[in-house]
Amino acid sequence: MTDPAAPRILVVEDELMLLEVVTAELEDAGFAVAQATTAETALDLLAADAAIDILFTDIRLPGAMDGWQLAEAARGLRPNLPIIYATGFTQTPPRMAEGSLFFTKPYRAQAIIDAIRSFGSATA
Repeated sequence: MTDPAAPRILVVEDELMLLEVVTAELEDAGFAVAQATTAETALDLLAADAAIDILFTDIRLPGAMDGWQLAEAARGLRPNLPIIYATGFTQTPPRMAEGSLFFTKPYRAQAIIDAIRSFGSATA
């Protein structure tokens, strides 16, 4: 059951199976989850003032924007938005936003859950 006070996570992942698994793990941990398969869709949600407390994004995404660019644009809209990056491989050098976290694939779902909880009051 989702805790109404728990942070709402925007998960951006183009691998549908992984997106579903991560979403299920986060929901089982009590988080509300919004999903996007492209940076553009994620940015539309953020621009529409959707209730999003944390951005969890893959780096390699289809479309014109990668995860680094998405995070930069997201911080332009929401300067204090906590960001978690994940990737299995990237040819672009890291451009992590201040205070963000980075995980390499494959990662353990519990590690992501712990990372989300580590943001604590930053999401309040």
